Formats: sequence, C-alpha cells, structure tokens
Amino acid sequence: MTKKYFGTDGIRGKVGQHPITADFFLKLGWAAGRVFASEGHGFVLVGKDTRISGYMFESALEAGLTAAGVDTRLLGPMPTPGIAYLTRTLRAQAGVVISASHNPYYDNGVKFFSVQGTKLPDDIEQKIERYLDAPMTTVDSSKLGKAKRLVDAAGRYIEFCKASVPTRLDFSGMRIVLDCAHGATYHIAPHVFSEVGAEVVTIGAEPDGLNINDECGATKPEKLAATVLDYRADFGIALDGDGDRLVMVDHKGEIVDGDELIYIIAKSRLNAGQMTGPVIGTLMTNLGMEHGLKQLGLDLIRANVGDRYVMEMLTEHKGILGGENSGHIICLDRTTTGDGIIAALQIMAEMQDTGKSLHELKSGMQKYPQVLINVRTAKKMNPEQDELIQKSVKAVEKKLGDNGRVLLRASGTEPLIRVMVEGQQEDLVKNYANQIADDVKKAMGA
Repeated sequence: MTKKYFGTDGIRGKVGQHPITADFFLKLGWAAGRVFASEGHGFVLVGKDTRISGYMFESALEAGLTAAGVDTRLLGPMPTPGIAYLTRTLRAQAGVVISASHNPYYDNGVKFFSVQGTKLPDDIEQKIERYLDAPMTTVDSSKLGKAKRLVDAAGRYIEFCKASVPTRLDFSGMRIVLDCAHGATYHIAPHVFSEVGAEVVTIGAEPDGLNINDECGATKPEKLAATVLDYRADFGIALDGDGDRLVMVDHKGEIVDGDELIYIIAKSRLNAGQMTGPVIGTLMTNLGMEHGLKQLGLDLIRANVGDRYVMEMLTEHKGILGGENSGHIICLDRTTTGDGIIAALQIMAEMQDTGKSLHELKSGMQKYPQVLINVRTAKKMNPEQDELIQKSVKAVEKKLGDNGRVLLRASGTEPLIRVMVEGQQEDLVKNYANQIADDVKKAMGA
C-alpha cells in the first residue's frame, strides 16, 4: 500500500506548506494517538531539535495526543538517537521526533520510533494515515491524556553515550573541536566528550532557532576544519542538526566522511574479534571503501540510499555496522539507530587503542574520485529503459573495469537523472561522467 504522507524518513517539508502546518500536526498527533491507544497503554515521548517552529509543532502534537487519550512526556531539545534510546529504556509506547535533520531552519518534519527504538513498521504508519483521513474526535474528558516534562532526559542520554566505550580508556590527552551545528546536541555533546576526559573546544552551540545547520555542522565542515588548525587540535567532530550524522576532520584539516569512518570502525571491530555479518553501505558508498573492506576480508552490501534501507539490510544479513557517506553511521552493537556522538566515540576509542591519529587510521582505504552530474529532464524518465543511455553506460563500464563504476538514478522528488561515475583517475572520471550526461540529454531530445 502506497503511503500518502510518510516518506523513507518520516514526513518533512517547508514550514507553513501542507503538510508541515500546525493544523496537520494536531491531526497527526491525534491519529498517532488513536493507533497507539489501540495497540496498548502507555505514554509517548516527544522531542525536537532547535529550529524555531519546534515550539509550534510540539504544542500541536501534544494537543492531538491528549485529545486521543494518550499521555505525553516532553523532552525538549534532544538528539534523534537520544529519543530512540529513551523510548526504548523508558518503555514508552512510541517516540516522536520533531526535526528536519540537516535541512535549514525553515524546514521541519516528524518521525516516529517504536518501543524497540527503531523506525515504526510500515503497517503502523499506514494505520496512522487512515486516521488522518477520518474526522477528528476527542475522548471523554475523564480519559484525556496528560503531559509532563521529563527533566532528566539529557543526563540519561549523556550517560548512555559514555557507556558505549570502555571505561579503561583515558581520553585526557586529546584536544578536540566540536561543532554542534546549533542543533539538538548543543547541551549534550560537549558534556559527553569532556566527561570522558577530552579537552573540548565547542563551536556551533548557540542556537537561536534560525541558525541550525547554517554554514556549520556535518553538512558544512569547512569552519570546523579551520578551527581545528587554529587550535592545533587532534581532530574535529561535526554533528548535524538532530545529531544522527557525523563527519570528522583530522589534525591536518582534512575532512573524513562517513565511508572512511565506517571503514575505521569495521577494522576496529574486526581486530577485536567483534565483527559479525557484512558492512552495509548504499548505492553512493565509495568504491574505495568496498575495496578497502575486501582487503580486510569483509563484504560490502549496498542498500538503496536512506538509513531506513541500511537498517533493513543490516537486519536481513545479521550485521552490526552500516551507514552512508553523508555520515549516518549505525553501530547496532551499541545502539538501535544512527548516532553521531556514539560513532565519534568509537573512532576515539580506536585512536586510543592503536595510538594512531585519525589521519593514519583513514589511510587504510583510498577514496576514489567521484563525479556526480544532475541532468534536468522535461519529465520523469527511467534511464534503464533507454537504449542510447544504456549503450553509453556499458561503454564506460567496459573502460573502467573493476577499477570504477557507473550509477544512474532517477530522482524520486524532481525530474532529474543523477549521473555518478567513480574511478581511479579524476580527469577520466570527469570525462566519462560528462560523456554519459551528454548522451542522457541526447536521449531526451530524441
């Protein structure tokens, strides 16, 4: 059954435009409340990031849940993985996250976690959507839900993060720069890293409701890189607005992306005898990571783009580690969802155990140059069904052999064909990508 509102990562869009409106969130809270009430008794956690519209949507969801007869525990600003953890450990019926992750402040969205701390199953999302199309009602006044604020939420999550690395490790010799993206980790991440002993220089921790992800954080690590060099820090940590992405910077100011970080954690787990199953990446995972893992004797399986699909493949193949080059990193042996703070701690633990710098650890894999060209089309089209495009792709694949790859994807949201080529030589990769992009344009003209 096709879903009307829920995408691969909840519901997201521009504030004030349907469905990201106060009246829709009121109805959504009620619809979700009706489903949760029918599934059993208990309370629902509601947390948010720091964007200004979070106040409005928090109130609307709370009102809707209350009208459906469901109790609410309000967490205030809290990282998405923190809400997943608290949902599980507090045995809540569900957790609700008000966030648009790495998007600008004028976007917002909502996603749900189950009592297990994982994304809601499709059938529950479909039940919620059915109620969204039904008239809204209110339970009898004696059965209305109640709302309370959970005051120790941040402290609980801080302790959980610290417990993800052995207490024997001493990080007191490390100087780090931490960029919180003016987001939901601003009052949590600095405590985590300082309490495990590191010297922490914090930037991006002064949210005003409008500056979340603004030229900072995991999507814009350039400021972090400059600050690492200024303070002669050992490395830098960049989180995104809701704390589920991680990008790092080594002591030379070089950016270390999600693929390289996953490789480091995979090698660490393997050396400790703790690695099980394959590593799960996505269609966009760099070929250099695949080759690096192969040299370690580890398999890489590619899922569709999106942490939801990575999680599905991890479950199917009984793996413990997966993620995306954007910095979503899932360590299932530590937690139930992508978590930027916990992933960073795993990297720090490996640095401490091996005595190697982040720069040395990432050198185990060599990233291949990757060129991505977006070709705008007059209408949506499937490149796999066009003879000219497929002929062009096969010609390039033959030239690249095992040392490169080609990926063509039709955008799911706009009329674009994404042409991606990877290979060992950057100039050749650029030429091949432009060649295929030109053939895509010719095919559209034809």
